Amino acid sequence: MEAKAILTQVRISPRKVGIVLDLIRNKPVEVAMAILNNTPKSASEPLAKLLKSAVANAENNHNMDTSRLYVSEAHVGPGITLKRIRAKDHGRAHRILKRTSNITLVVKEAE
Repeated sequence: MEAKAILTQVRISPRKVGIVLDLIRNKPVEVAMAILNNTPKSASEPLAKLLKSAVANAENNHNMDTSRLYVSEAHVGPGITLKRIRAKDHGRAHRILKRTSNITLVVKEAE
């Protein structure tokens, strides 16, 4: 049995989110939450909210024991890219790509 939470169109680059996701993959939920609360990265806050949501889904929708949950899957993919223009010298313009992320977190009950 597994519970899933998905967060789409987060305004953080998938590369930055992936660094933090690698820290919490295959960890118990309590340890993963402690890691997220003490990691000084911008992706930590939305990931902590997503982890809380996955735990709530497990508890309320699947009647799982929250003390035995662990993060079984955590992956991130690119969302839409917002394209912006920055003015440069001599009337030129350079493209700025503001990347977004789609994050999926799956928690399972330990055997």
